[in-house]
Amino acid sequence: MRARGLTKRFGALVAVDHVDLSVPRATVYGFLGPNGSGKSTTIRMLCGLLTPSEGDIDVLGLRIPEQAEALRRRIGYMTQRFSLFEDLTVRENLEFLAAVQDIPRADARRRIEELVEQYHFQDRQAQLAGTLSGGQKQRLALAGAVIQSPELLFLDEPTSAVDPESRRDFWEKLFDLADAGTTLLVSTHYMDEAERCHRLAILDRGVLVADGTPATLSAALDGRTLAVSATQPRQAQRLLAAVPGLSVAQIGNSLRVLLAAQDDAQGRLEAALRAGGQQAEVTPVEANLEDVFVSATRGREDGHAGDAAA
Repeated sequence: MRARGLTKRFGALVAVDHVDLSVPRATVYGFLGPNGSGKSTTIRMLCGLLTPSEGDIDVLGLRIPEQAEALRRRIGYMTQRFSLFEDLTVRENLEFLAAVQDIPRADARRRIEELVEQYHFQDRQAQLAGTLSGGQKQRLALAGAVIQSPELLFLDEPTSAVDPESRRDFWEKLFDLADAGTTLLVSTHYMDEAERCHRLAILDRGVLVADGTPATLSAALDGRTLAVSATQPRQAQRLLAAVPGLSVAQIGNSLRVLLAAQDDAQGRLEAALRAGGQQAEVTPVEANLEDVFVSATRGREDGHAGDAAA
């Protein structure tokens, strides 16, 4: 999948601003960004549900949106809200989706049996979808999204309403799909989910501000992250907040400092803390994706709109 100069305007509102993307086959490609960053609008343009204002899109060798109808037969799409019929059973939902996809009846029966076993619904086939737990609903929605064995699967914040254990199980299913050759584009605002992706794009107010593997993006901040251990962390945070060229956040009983640029800041921080009467230890630490996210989005001027269509 490739997009160049992808832009979407809603009147004077720029929801997506000249985004370039390249997504390799059989990878889990993550979209990370806050609510209103343009993730959902971008996904809808890539799968042909929304016409871009500018830009070129090529998905599975098809030009989008001109060949969007042909693309829909080869992709799956899953939203953050449960979109199946709550008054139908698990099996009835899958049978309905197979019929919508024009899957021949015998093939549909075999595929549904595969999905029922793969997604652990053997003893719940006759249960109404509306009575399932949040995690079970997400698994059923994923089973429905892949019933036609899509080459490409779009997932728009698919785990926003489920518990951590269900999220972990859900991601195991996603990696199973990638191992089988499916390309997955997943939008999320969870840092732990972003770390699972093979490659990651960070969007902020419609602009692509970072793109690379989680390890590469984190390594780019080498030397710019520090940990501060202080007896009074809140007081220490207030002192450090007055130091220019950094951001500071409390994590448990310690502080995490992100520098705007790589410099010898350790001494400056220690001096500021001593001047404020705080005894503290300042040590370098490895950057994580939260640091990457803060670094990529901090200080950008207002003037870009968010995801108006989300």
